[in-house]
Amino acid sequence: MSDHQPTTNRDSLVALTSAVDGFRDERDWHQFNNAKDMALSISLEAAELLEVFQWKTAEAAVAEHHAELLEELADVLIYSLELASDLCVHPGDIILAKLAKNAEKYPVDAARGNAKKYTELGE
Repeated sequence: MSDHQPTTNRDSLVALTSAVDGFRDERDWHQFNNAKDMALSISLEAAELLEVFQWKTAEAAVAEHHAELLEELADVLIYSLELASDLCVHPGDIILAKLAKNAEKYPVDAARGNAKKYTELGE
């Protein structure tokens, strides 16, 4: 990765996941959770996030629909935390593992300022 090794505040992510799980459990909704439906929910909420940008420039969407954008982003994150909890994984651990994998695919010297996919970086 880079010279500094990123870390996550495990307590903070654990507290957020616990709050999400508590909200769900108070309503007895865990019975409706399974990996497929949680992944589907993430995708649906991500589509609602995209809808905020439809037919607008990025700048206009952010300026004119900031509150809605934040709510849709929160929905994506909530379902993501819920799925991680259901899979018994810590979100920070899987994010850092993925960043390490991406660092191998996208070395800084080849990828800096470049939007190409890793398979095209050598071209």
